[in-house]
Amino acid sequence: MHASSSAIKDPIHATFYKNVAGDPTQEGVVLKASGKYPVCLQCHAPNAARDKTTKLDAMPAYSEGVNCIACHTLKKFNGLTGADGKMQLGLKSYEISDKIQAPTGMNRGLSKLSQGSDMFGGSATDDEQKPNPHLGEAVTVDGVEIPSLPMEGNPKQLKTNDACMGCHDKRNNPHGVALCQTGDEYSLSKTNVNCLSCHMPINNGVADHSMGGGHDQSMLKRSIVFDMEVTPNAGKLTANLLLKNQQPHSLPTGAPFRNIVVKVTAYNAAGETIWSNAADHPAKSDPQAYLAYGLTDSEGKPASPPEATALGEDTRLKPFEERTLSYEIPGEGVALVRGEVFYNLLWDGLVKKFKHLPADLTAPVLIAESEKDVTGS
Repeated sequence: MHASSSAIKDPIHATFYKNVAGDPTQEGVVLKASGKYPVCLQCHAPNAARDKTTKLDAMPAYSEGVNCIACHTLKKFNGLTGADGKMQLGLKSYEISDKIQAPTGMNRGLSKLSQGSDMFGGSATDDEQKPNPHLGEAVTVDGVEIPSLPMEGNPKQLKTNDACMGCHDKRNNPHGVALCQTGDEYSLSKTNVNCLSCHMPINNGVADHSMGGGHDQSMLKRSIVFDMEVTPNAGKLTANLLLKNQQPHSLPTGAPFRNIVVKVTAYNAAGETIWSNAADHPAKSDPQAYLAYGLTDSEGKPASPPEATALGEDTRLKPFEERTLSYEIPGEGVALVRGEVFYNLLWDGLVKKFKHLPADLTAPVLIAESEKDVTGS
């Protein structure tokens, strides 16, 4: 998703970008509200931001969004607050290097002292070694010259949360309302868990660069513990649903329109629904089953991220929070009770509004489920 973060490749971001800024294939685009260069690009298309362009189809490095070089030239995280007290978001919060930054670098100094210059990054007699452009000189492979891409070790930047927080700490809208605020949530958790330990686990000896998040069903399934107990109670059934957030940040986190819906359904022996916690969307009929980050206008009514002037109710699971939802279900004829947890990338209202988006971005994603047979068999 990092390499698809630009308004050229991410349909959800593109929808908002076109609304608040303009056409991502045009030069000279500015934010409609402020007339300034789009701050969105500092995170979603940092290579374009470096070159101060808005024409994202001009080069692959722009349309790719957060590609390899965008992260691996970040030398130092300077925090989100500048000397003037204003927020410096995304690329603006970092010192940039003209050398590739890596967790350890090449560390060939001793080898060079004992063996002399070695363009292969190891023993020159090792036939399996390939020419390495990260050692400071251009190399030729299969008749193609690859320019020098010097690499230096920078573990403090590349092996810590400093690699993430420039974009994932916090983002305010023009009214000072916090939209994305994963960094604040992380601070509240008082944990030492590193972002990279979950989002870049070691796989076959290498850090996994797929960086799963809200678009990754496997990651979402890992994020939550969900269990259900159903007990008879005076002709009724009491269902207690356990939700435990496994993350050192809120669940869901990131973009404020991400949300979770909990569905509880009782079925008869024929598999027919005879009771459910919400006939339609639970936001109004069963608020406890709707986990979301609310944004409002000055009158307290729901508002979109760019227009929000205040925070609404935040019903998301806090970092490491454990919560129980309880329901009384009519017991007659019930054979099975099923609980389901669905993750949504967008508010229900946005799903209905953005009909141009593909179904895989608007459909609820099942991330947890539990069934209890109450027939006694």
